[in-house]
Amino acid sequence: MHWSKIYNSRLCDADTALKNVNNGDRVMIPFAAGQPKSTMDALGRRIRELDGIGIAQLVTITKELPYLDEGAVEKVDFTTSYCGARTRDHVNKGTGAFAPVFLKDFPRMYSTEYDPTVALVQVSPPDKHGYVSLGVAVDQNKASAEHAKVVIAEVNPQMPRCHGDCFLHVSQLTHIVEYDHPMLEIPRPVITDVERSIGEHVASLVRDGDCLQLGIGSIPDAAVLFLKDKKHLGIHTEMFSDSVVDLVESGAIDNSAKTLHKGKMVSAFLMGTRRLYDFVDDNPTVWMFPCDYTNDPFVISRNDNMVSVNSSVEVDLMGQAASDTIGPRQYSGVGGQIDFIRGALASRNGRAILALPSTTGKNNEISKIVPRLAAGTPVTTTRNDVDYVVTEYGVASLRFKTLRQRAEQLINIAHPDFREELRAAMRKMNF
Repeated sequence: MHWSKIYNSRLCDADTALKNVNNGDRVMIPFAAGQPKSTMDALGRRIRELDGIGIAQLVTITKELPYLDEGAVEKVDFTTSYCGARTRDHVNKGTGAFAPVFLKDFPRMYSTEYDPTVALVQVSPPDKHGYVSLGVAVDQNKASAEHAKVVIAEVNPQMPRCHGDCFLHVSQLTHIVEYDHPMLEIPRPVITDVERSIGEHVASLVRDGDCLQLGIGSIPDAAVLFLKDKKHLGIHTEMFSDSVVDLVESGAIDNSAKTLHKGKMVSAFLMGTRRLYDFVDDNPTVWMFPCDYTNDPFVISRNDNMVSVNSSVEVDLMGQAASDTIGPRQYSGVGGQIDFIRGALASRNGRAILALPSTTGKNNEISKIVPRLAAGTPVTTTRNDVDYVVTEYGVASLRFKTLRQRAEQLINIAHPDFREELRAAMRKMNF
């Protein structure tokens, strides 16, 4: 049967499609910009008719999660491995479950272990061969769609058609909902003077020909300001945003020096503005893969001169980094930080950077360089893994250093108001 007949036979509206979610089912929902609008809304309505529904969702960039609204959330067993603004409170109140998982393991966790009954996906329209693209959200999404018994696909003409290992055939979709709507966007961040200084220090560690992991946020965007004069940079990352488009347009990124996927930018998911989505649409230089490939440290390490750039909440004087919690309270998730740090450090001439402002609080009254992490704070990146730490006051190189050398370097990049206090703590710890 021609794919177009299969496609037409499976067309329906969102509410009809969601009638295939039943009591006790486990539903997997895509990351961030991959969230399907009409089918998520229909899921919120359907939940009120059912009991015992499991829902798993990871990075969220919208507060519109109808299945967590009053009247629906009571019926939901919610699981995540990366908190957003809307899901964070549920996890910390105990009305949602948190599973600490490396991003490289998301496809395994959320396909075989979570064992979804239903996968919601948002895809591009089919090409002439009947293949739809998962576009900006391949991550664990492809594995979930290939594993689930019911695959409800929202076909959106505004979803970019990306290249790489990101295609599903229409025969793999059990229900198809056509819905034309703008992609979820994240505006460009405002860069403060502190973040600009951090970005300049980060950029000082980048050399011509390096392969970069750059995420989203004010610090990666600040670093880009100082990378535009670099040459032959490449991209191998879990995600990227508009700042990478800036570097392509400046000529800094051409991927010509990459030792793996030469000439291609590699990513698992994307978040940004329409400018980013237009850039990646049908762009043969951008390859999208599931994150068990992009985030496999052995794959990452095949890129010579790999440089990872990640952020952290706080770092103690031994070099331990807490990056996904504030004390014991879950704030985000580990994501790909460890994947890329270990991949970069196994790469020939690789470097791993953790960047953070030196202080936090309304009046900058709290140091982010601390003597020891508070009791109950999970360590995201161990002291054995931390390489470079950057604040607005400079760069601390910790790898292969003694505890005393680490403490001294970290105190030198702490805010001046806290340095004497940190030195006193260092003396008490007998470093």
